[in-house]
Amino acid sequence: MQLIHCPWCGPREEVEFHYGGQAEVAYPDDPAALSDREWAEFVFYRDNPKGPFAERWSHATGCRKWFNAVRDTRTYEFLATYRVGDPVPAVVRRHQEVSA
Repeated sequence: MQLIHCPWCGPREEVEFHYGGQAEVAYPDDPAALSDREWAEFVFYRDNPKGPFAERWSHATGCRKWFNAVRDTRTYEFLATYRVGDPVPAVVRRHQEVSA
């Protein structure tokens, strides 16, 4: 069982969490003005990189709060977790430099 570090509750088993998609995706300023194609692109089109990737997660059976995590999509390793609105932790930038 993998442990995921909740920024509020600390390390917990992965079964307590739910994936919420790509992090740092800005909601459209005027969603009603989007065409059907633009709306579909906003809802369904996301990055799919190999390596570190910023994601949204929810501690569904714990504090129920949303947070961001950077996970390596090659290994499933969580490199960092941080509260929404906080900057990406330095450990992630160092990992990206080493991987490049």
